[in-house]
Formats: sequence, structure tokens, C-alpha cells
Amino acid sequence: MAIQFIINQVLLDKFVNIQRLHSTHHQVFDLLSLRRSCYQQTLFGWFQIRPMTSSRRVQDRSKYKRIHHLEIVKEKWKILSKVLFLMEVIKKETEMVIPVRSLYQYRKQINIPKPHKITDFIEKCPKLFELYKDQRGTLWCGMTKEAEDLMEEEEMLVEEQSIKGVEYVTRILMMSVDKRIQLDKISHFRRDFGLPIDFRNKWVNQYPQHFRVVKSKDGVEILELVNWNPAWAITELEKKALGLNDGIGREPGVLSLSFPLKFPSNYKKVYRYGGKIDHFQKRSYFSPYADARELKAGSLEFDKRAVAIMHELLSFSIEKRLVTDHLTHFRRELVMPQKLMRLLLKHFGIFYVSERGKRFSVFLTEAYEGSELIEKCPLVVWKDKVLSFVGYRGKKKKIPTFSDLSDMEERDLIEGDTEIENICADFEEEEIMDSLEVVSLSNDDELEISHVGNEYRATNDTT
Repeated sequence: MAIQFIINQVLLDKFVNIQRLHSTHHQVFDLLSLRRSCYQQTLFGWFQIRPMTSSRRVQDRSKYKRIHHLEIVKEKWKILSKVLFLMEVIKKETEMVIPVRSLYQYRKQINIPKPHKITDFIEKCPKLFELYKDQRGTLWCGMTKEAEDLMEEEEMLVEEQSIKGVEYVTRILMMSVDKRIQLDKISHFRRDFGLPIDFRNKWVNQYPQHFRVVKSKDGVEILELVNWNPAWAITELEKKALGLNDGIGREPGVLSLSFPLKFPSNYKKVYRYGGKIDHFQKRSYFSPYADARELKAGSLEFDKRAVAIMHELLSFSIEKRLVTDHLTHFRRELVMPQKLMRLLLKHFGIFYVSERGKRFSVFLTEAYEGSELIEKCPLVVWKDKVLSFVGYRGKKKKIPTFSDLSDMEERDLIEGDTEIENICADFEEEEIMDSLEVVSLSNDDELEISHVGNEYRATNDTT
């Protein structure tokens, strides 16, 4: 009887342990199920979660493919964009002068981080900006005669560029699936295409024969194509390769053109991929102006057409360079892949991605010889002229005092007009002067554009 009791007790303990094990087992799988629902992963995929861009950052993937000449171009552009922003803000003031304290509301757009002062940068550009004090000690900033002349010259050049600007905006609409794109998305390319400051408020309404502004149900402004122009339905690559001036008599369809390739002299790894490059170059693809609704995402034809669109957009830009963030806004409208950065990095010989700073820039490599554009439009020449006025190696000058403020004192010093707000919107989140300390904003440092290249090379030599 005792033996039977012991056997029953052992069996009971075993049964309890089995029940406990099953309970724990189910709890574990319930937890896994919950975690899978959170991460949207399969059961076994949860054990090896990976980010979208794999385990390597973009910087790590491309640091051995850097083109130093184009990195110098990027650094100079950072300085220039800061200068142009200040010039445009001051230009929109009634008397073309503004209190320095009012400029601090644009600290984010100018991207001068604390504890640096905006006046430190202004004092390093005495050929473009002037500082004054009134009798009450308020510090004011204005433009020099040279800067005012430069702004007038830009207005004239932008007016001359308008015909090309109309063509490029129309061609972007022609490449889109629905022949319509949000106006805010196109406005990101305003400076890149040489369009005027009043692009959104006035300029788009001056060419009703090409496009018009409509509003969606949500009140979003959309730019819509009015007339298809067959003369513009031809890529810049076709013009160069086939010697054509327009697309009259040609229906957009399948193309079999190779993209120009340019690699840095020190890049050797590309030769092991020579076969893949040749295969890609010989592959046929749909023209960016052809209907791409039936293309399957991820197919070989889909990817090459996306490369053709990127090539076309970069060809439209006056500097053959665009911010990658702006390109990603057009994924749906232009039928491009979600992982656009991966596509740009993959086709290194066609494009070059500069990863310095918070926002990446992509260059069309064929358009550059070293750090210089092969073909410079008048607006690019103008920007070079502005850049030549930046830099000061002398001692600080004493800030003069003036008393003629009777008109300016009555103005509202803080509230800007609509055009000022447009400037801020265009410069929103622009990254300027970050990891590469080319220009220090401390009081005792100097700003010299000719030193940018030398400092950049020195930085790379130490890394």
C-alpha cells in the first residue's frame, strides 16, 4: 500500500511538472507572438531583426568611394547657401536693413548653432554685409553696394532663365504618372532650377498654357500639366547621344542608351564588377516620358528607368547636384523605388553621393571635371562671383554709429512678409557647416574660401 502511494505521488509530481512546462512553453510563444506583431516579423525572423539598410551605414559603405573634388564642392556650397539666405532676407526689408536681433529668429534656417553668433559670420563677410549701431545701441545689418549690385544681377539672370525653368517644370510634370505633382514638392527645386523667389505665389500662374495650380479636397495646392509638349518629351541623354534638339516625330518608348560613366582615378574595386556594369548598360528601358504604370517594382527595367529619371532631374539642375531628400519626395509620382539611396550608391559611376553633413547630396559625375562644372550656366558663374566676395583676413573694424532711423523705427522688426516666409520654407532643415570644421565662427578665426579645399584635404589625411 505504501509502495502504491509513493508511485502515485511520483506520477502526480511528474504530471505537475509537465503542466508547468507546458504553461511556460505557451507563455514564451505568447510573448513571441506579441513581439512578432510589434515588429511585423515572422516567427524565426524575429531572432535576426535587421534594419532596412543592413548592418552598415551609408557612410561606411561609401567612404572608400569618395571623390574629394566633389566633397570640396559640397563644402563651398554650404557656405554660399548661408550667405545667399542672409542676402535674400535683407533684400526683402523695406529699407534693406534689419536689426541683428531679428536675424536670430532665422538661426535654424541659417544653421549657426549656439553658442556661435550670427554677427561673427557677418563680420567675416565685410564685402557683402555691413553692421551699424543707432544712437540707442541697436545693432543693424545691411548689404554693401557690391552685394546690392549682385542681387540686381541675379534678378536679371533669373528672368533670362525663366524660359528654361518653364521647360524643366513642364517636363517633370510630363514624367509623372498622373501628370500632376504637389506644388510644395516642386518648390524644393527652386534654387536648383534657377526659379525666382515668388515661384509659388506668382511665377506658376504666368504660364497657363503649360501648367496650372489646382487644389485637392484637402486644400493642398497641386501643379497640373495643361498641354503635353512632344518637343520636350526627349531626355537630355538622347539629345547628346543621338544629336537631337527636340522630340518631335519621336514617340517616347523603349531606349537602349548607355549612361556616361566616370570613376575616380584611385578607385580600383569597380573592375571586378565590370561584367555587371556592361550588362546594365546594354539593357533596354522605358523612357522617363513613357507610361510606366505596368512596370513591376524591383524588375531590371524598373531600376534602369529609375536611373534614367535621376539622370534627367540632375541634368535639369544648374549645378548638376541635388539634395537626396528632395528626390525621395517624388517616389510615387515618378514611379521610383523605395530604397532610392541604395540605387544611387549602386550606380556609383553615374552618380556620386556626398554623405557629409545631415543631408546627403547626389552629383552627376559626367558634368564635373575635378571640382569644376564642365558647362556653367550664367547663374552658376554668378554664384562663383558671390563666393569670391566671401572671406576676410584683416582685423575687426569698429562698428560705426548712425542716427538716420526715423523711417525704420516705425516698422515692425520681427514680422516678415510672405516672401520672407517662402525663403525660410525653402531653407528649412538645410544643413550647413557640420562635421567638417571649415569655417569656425569664433571671434578670432578667419573665413577664407580658398582654404576650404586645403582644410578638407587635411581633415581627410588625418582620418
